[in-house]
Amino acid sequence: MKLQFHGHACFSIFTESGTHLLIDPFLTGNSQATISADDLSPDVILLTHGHWDHIGDTASIAKRTNCLVVCNPEIITYLKSKGVANFHGMNIGGGYQFDWGYVKMTPALHSSAIEEDGQLIPLGNPAGFLLQIDGKTIYHAGDTGLSHEMTLLGNANRIDLALLPIGGNFTMDIKDAMLAAKALHARQVIPMHYNTFPVIEQNANFFSNQLLNYGIPCPVLQPEESITL
Repeated sequence: MKLQFHGHACFSIFTESGTHLLIDPFLTGNSQATISADDLSPDVILLTHGHWDHIGDTASIAKRTNCLVVCNPEIITYLKSKGVANFHGMNIGGGYQFDWGYVKMTPALHSSAIEEDGQLIPLGNPAGFLLQIDGKTIYHAGDTGLSHEMTLLGNANRIDLALLPIGGNFTMDIKDAMLAAKALHARQVIPMHYNTFPVIEQNANFFSNQLLNYGIPCPVLQPEESITL
């Protein structure tokens, strides 16, 4: 299995069976992105929440590819109005076994809405994803603050890789993300959701070095770099 970073909180996962999963496809308007939405043709899109920098290019990609979109019911209703047709609805605490792997939607401490024509559209509760694929467990925390839920997830699961926001201001900062990594008992961490905007500028290499002091590998991926699990 391969995991590829596209900048911000957007990742591709390529399973051993050839399924392409795409998480939070924010490419258009993403200062970190080095590819466009048209370069990606996923089989599945997973959405953590409804902010513009996470829903991103979902509608254009999904309409072009007819891929499955996994998200909460409120986002489904919103995306249907944009012409998207293929969904699997989930909610926090729920899990589902797909033919390519198991997905559990986990809590996140954040908000979830999008503004259109001066109106704020609520889009349900924010979430993360716990993915069990090809014998590995990946946790994408979504946009979140530090929470006790991470201790429960770490105690109940062998988390091979945790994708954690470190940018601060809207999410955990480096200090809190370090606590999260330890609470999750993560065997490896990749930082995300930083340096896209001035208010979330952080030194990811400092974060990586601090985690290494606790024996947790933490590769800092540049957009389009990948790791194999």
